[in-house]
Amino acid sequence: MSKENEPLKTEEAVTSAEVETEAAATGVETEITEEQSAEETNDETAALREELEAEQNKYLRLLADYDNFKRRVVKDRQEAEKFRSQSLLSDLLPVLDNFERALSVEAKSEEAASLQKGLEMVRNTLLEAVNREGLEEVKAVGETFDPHVHQAVMQEKDENAEPGTVLQELQKGYTLKGRVLRPAMVKVNE
Repeated sequence: MSKENEPLKTEEAVTSAEVETEAAATGVETEITEEQSAEETNDETAALREELEAEQNKYLRLLADYDNFKRRVVKDRQEAEKFRSQSLLSDLLPVLDNFERALSVEAKSEEAASLQKGLEMVRNTLLEAVNREGLEEVKAVGETFDPHVHQAVMQEKDENAEPGTVLQELQKGYTLKGRVLRPAMVKVNE
């Protein structure tokens, strides 16, 4: 039995020597694998951080867009409220012009004078109503020509007035809360 045990011991010796060699090789491989694993983990962490930053930037942009949208909606709502009567007032401008023309005619009889007085009362009531909504007349005669509120349709040379001064108003202009509804048609000094 002793001879039989010897080969076993040799096999055990060989086996343990192989195991030690394999363990040593495995240890190196384990260290390499751990280093690779650590690098992969660092790469994954870096990739996840980049992805997180991208998502955070996307979220912040979306939040900013939403805030801008809210401000724009509030501004649009305020503008709509401010100029809600613009269409109606634009439609009433010819009515005001017709009242002005009717009142510029000289009344020759007592009936015409009383009719003219009634027209003037209606015009004044209408002017009060549209002025409450923010309608204002554009000042023209004697003012310096402003292309934003005046429309020059004629030019004339007048030695008594400075160049660029409005000499005559041919049609009244109106603004609604600072916005020009209709520019005043004017004659301007050269």
